[in-house]
Amino acid sequence: MTSTQTRASSITDINQQAASLCSAGQFADAWSLVKPVLAPHAGVTEDARADALNIAGACSYALGNLTDAENYWRQCLRAKPGYAEVYSSLGMLLKSFGRLSAAKAVYRQLVALRPGQADAHNNLGTVLYGMGYRDEAEASYRQAVAIRPDYAEAHYNRAIVLYELRRLHEAEAAFRAALIGLPEHAEAHNNLGNVLMDLGRVDDADAAYRQALTIKPQYPEALNNLGCVLKAMFRLPEAELACRLALAIRPDYAEAHLNLGAVLADLKRLPEAEAAYREAIAHRPDYAEAHYNLGLALSSLERLPEAEAAYREAIRFRPDIVHAHNNLGCVLRQLDRLPEAVEAFAQALALCPDLAEAHYNVGAALAQLRQLPEAEAAYLRALALRPDYGDARFGLAVLLLGMGRFEEGWRLYECRYDQPGFVHHKTRAMLSCPQWQGDTLSGKSLLVWQEDGLGDMIQFSRYFALLKAQGAAHIAFACAPALHRVMASVDGVDAVLDHDTALARVAASTYDCWTSLLSAPLHLRTTVDTIPRAVRLGAAPSLVEKWRPILETLPPGRKIGLVWKGNAKHHNDANRSIPTLAMLAPLWSVPGLGFVSLQKGQGEDEARNPPDGQPLLDLGSAVNDFADSAAIIEQLDLVICVDTSMAHLAASLGKPCWVMLPEKDVDWRWMHERSDSPWYPHTLRLFRRAAGEGWSVAVERVRQACVERFLAENATEFRSAKK
Repeated sequence: MTSTQTRASSITDINQQAASLCSAGQFADAWSLVKPVLAPHAGVTEDARADALNIAGACSYALGNLTDAENYWRQCLRAKPGYAEVYSSLGMLLKSFGRLSAAKAVYRQLVALRPGQADAHNNLGTVLYGMGYRDEAEASYRQAVAIRPDYAEAHYNRAIVLYELRRLHEAEAAFRAALIGLPEHAEAHNNLGNVLMDLGRVDDADAAYRQALTIKPQYPEALNNLGCVLKAMFRLPEAELACRLALAIRPDYAEAHLNLGAVLADLKRLPEAEAAYREAIAHRPDYAEAHYNLGLALSSLERLPEAEAAYREAIRFRPDIVHAHNNLGCVLRQLDRLPEAVEAFAQALALCPDLAEAHYNVGAALAQLRQLPEAEAAYLRALALRPDYGDARFGLAVLLLGMGRFEEGWRLYECRYDQPGFVHHKTRAMLSCPQWQGDTLSGKSLLVWQEDGLGDMIQFSRYFALLKAQGAAHIAFACAPALHRVMASVDGVDAVLDHDTALARVAASTYDCWTSLLSAPLHLRTTVDTIPRAVRLGAAPSLVEKWRPILETLPPGRKIGLVWKGNAKHHNDANRSIPTLAMLAPLWSVPGLGFVSLQKGQGEDEARNPPDGQPLLDLGSAVNDFADSAAIIEQLDLVICVDTSMAHLAASLGKPCWVMLPEKDVDWRWMHERSDSPWYPHTLRLFRRAAGEGWSVAVERVRQACVERFLAENATEFRSAKK
């Protein structure tokens, strides 16, 4: 045996001894053993030296000398380029350093050397996933499981990528394949639950999360996810408990605070929901979803400036949250910052041009800005995207009616019966007889059901005679008690009932069909040019005599009725009601006028205790119903009011009535730009507030009109008396 052969044999022995020491965890001893043969020596084969370098790399890695480990493994590969095991080790090292591009190159070389090695494909997939190459990572994992179908870890890794790629059915299959080999893998059960939730299989997701918790009870992510699934199942108390258990384990878990807030919001515990969202933000200040949900809660709490700030924070951290822009626009609209609202809606539409809600909101804002053609176009775009969009249909209906396009408007206005949030929807569900659709009424018994305001009933009472003319044998009117006496004498009304009595008669099949007065214009084809003449109401003589002595206590002169506030529950009351009686003070400066309060409900306290210098006869708080009010108005010279039922009553009694309209959200019945009304062409005059104009300006215009009318009349009467 030659000396070269002897040396090679001894190095092989050294490598074997060192490998044994490594297996025993004695890395320092193994390193000392191979260190003398690491440098090139005559008679030492490249294979033997490569083995020594591999062992040195493994020892350095185990001893924490990672830079040395990389150097030894790279020297090893230069000595023996086909050393597959070293590619695997070096790839692992580079991956641990976060040097993913270098690790990818190493694993690709390994795959080229060992195309049938499942681990190589799996490791390459892990690096590719870490670099964000999800499609390539999925292909590598798929190759790994094709080589080794029972490779549970590769199935699991592939499932995670498939879930992120939104290939949900494949992700489910991959997680289930992983669980065959890893049945006690709690994370796999939890992630399977996430897939099933996204697939809409809530019960299956619930089972998956519960299995994860059976394996690992102190698992905050699974508890939080279980809270989400319980919320989706409307099991809200259980959902709250699951979120709170997650937070008991991990108090800084921002997602669990967020989900707890969402559950509390569903439970209508909004202050607690707000606190939960703020806790989420405290733990993660850039948590856009928490800022967004906080905006929702603050909006519901009507804390609009704070809601605006929350939505803006959500957008700052995640500009692509479409609904944050849309909801910000809604808040700005409520704050009367309409141009800003339109801009926010435009931002939402830039992100999602097919968002029907944003098109509707644009329409509503533009309608308030009186940009009517643009508002109509926006509503139509919303309906093109969602033909069953009830809010857009109703908004368009109101817009068209206000523009005088009655034929289109009345038809769309019927959509109120399809709106679950409207009282009209409840009417249709409550009344068992058929709803009249414009077919013949000849010989039929018709129930007219009040579901709209008192003023609406007076305005549209003109249709009773027309319904009777359609051949109806009997018309019963179910309405509020306040209307009973005044409506009893209206032409076409055979009986006036309260709602409960009428409902009992419906149950007894007394009526052939029912309708609303506000549906009559559709079925009778009313246009602006064919509006029926207003019903001429009359005041009962006995009631006129009852109120006459009280009215005669006023000083001689003209008697003016006043109403400055409407029903506080009206959706637009903040705009249509005058804040205080004191704002009407300029009217008292017109000589020869005496004022009577017709105010009922809101504003009665002011009427009983008017400001100094504003003497006022308070009668509104003493009336029982509209019949009393009619008897008082019959003895007045003029009624000045805001948009309330008194306007309709006065105009229907043939009394002059001046109506002060709000700046914003003027009711469709008063149309646009007109100072008169086709509904009351000879009795009613409109005083509109211009954009940015306060009530004081409108009141001053009314004062000037009083001067022009009454002082001129007084002068005429004086001249007549002299003759």
